[in-house]
Amino acid sequence: MQVLLFTGASSSSLQIYGALFIFLVTYALIISEKISRAIVALLGALAMVIFGIVRLESALFEYVEWGTIVLLIGMMILVTIANQSGLFEYIAIRAAKKTKGDPVKILILLSGLTALGSAFLDNVTTVLLIVPITFSITKVLKIKPFPFLLAEVLFANIGGTATLIGDPPNIMIGAANPHLTFNAFLLNLAPVIILITIVTIGILYMIFRKHLHVEPENQQKLMEIDENSYIISRKLVMRSSIVLLSTIALFIIHPLLSRIGLHLEAPAIAILGATVLMLLTIENNHQLEEVFARVEWTTIFFFAGLFILVGGIQEVGIIRFLAEKTIALTGGDIQTTATAVLWLSGVASATIDNIPFVATMIPLINDVAAGIGLSPDSPQVDVLWWSLSLGACLGGNGTLIGASANVIVAGLATRQGEKFTYGRFLLYGAPITIVTLIISQLYLWIRYY
Repeated sequence: MQVLLFTGASSSSLQIYGALFIFLVTYALIISEKISRAIVALLGALAMVIFGIVRLESALFEYVEWGTIVLLIGMMILVTIANQSGLFEYIAIRAAKKTKGDPVKILILLSGLTALGSAFLDNVTTVLLIVPITFSITKVLKIKPFPFLLAEVLFANIGGTATLIGDPPNIMIGAANPHLTFNAFLLNLAPVIILITIVTIGILYMIFRKHLHVEPENQQKLMEIDENSYIISRKLVMRSSIVLLSTIALFIIHPLLSRIGLHLEAPAIAILGATVLMLLTIENNHQLEEVFARVEWTTIFFFAGLFILVGGIQEVGIIRFLAEKTIALTGGDIQTTATAVLWLSGVASATIDNIPFVATMIPLINDVAAGIGLSPDSPQVDVLWWSLSLGACLGGNGTLIGASANVIVAGLATRQGEKFTYGRFLLYGAPITIVTLIISQLYLWIRYY
């Protein structure tokens, strides 16, 4: 049967159709938002296990990306404690004053900071630091936070595309191809990312210009605020600042540390920072319970369920089948293959987690290179890796569940009472994603073809 081409393993037709059915039903329920995203994702994950599509051991230890979850928990604890000191309100007022309360300048400032932070940290860490500042600014100016939150989601994924360490797909591509160094990513991807950044800011301004208006009296109130009055505890601010800055510094230099035998990966760094800050600031169990209660557990469980759900369709070979068929249609031509990889990656990353997709694509691209008599580290093949990176990273802006940063911001927005739904995000995210992929396609044509 044709369906058996989905997998080279022993998955039956029933398992394949079952995995696809569970995935599509779960995805439809997530889009409908009639039930909590976390509950739906967990039900979908359980269905994958109960019907034997994924073994429980594989679900928990192979498909759940514990590194991402540990990173999230660590950074949420860090941000929660720092937020209790008034640090983010202080930074927000200072930043807003520099722009004299001009919402357009604030949008550009926050977008730029998010893009830059995501290029050198990871995009989840960046939005966890930027979003509390955003809410503080918008509350003072009495303007809707949605345009700013949307921009931060978009630029978290855009900025992370520019460097080797900015987004997990790039880290995976770099690990598989040692000749693609940090500088190689920067030289080949940063130019198009700068262009995409400028275009995206322009699009956001055109869409939201009527909403980017602040009453003069609110601007005046902003300029009269003493930002120091927001500081609740100077001792807590000092300790939070030192630990936060140290954690960020470790994120930046951890590739260097690994060369000297210190294996401090991003999740370990986040938990280390959280643990040190709790050690320095928590005085009793009640305070500890308050900190843990503020962790976005709904988002954490949503991710766990989503990882297993995507693991189910990966287990039966659906992802690999789609990737193989797409590449087979190109006939081995590098230019055509690069175009197919870019758009397939963009669409797939908007729909499923981009990490298993990239893990599937890496050996396929190596096979394509070998099939046309080229080494995977040949300069002619590099365009395929850049296509995969651009598609996988930028495609995350297509839907609300397309990237980790999207879900994090949606969770934080919901907690603040801001409507940040799948449909609302799709309305803006999908068209902007198409524009950025078109720009990427033109860039690849001009520079490499």
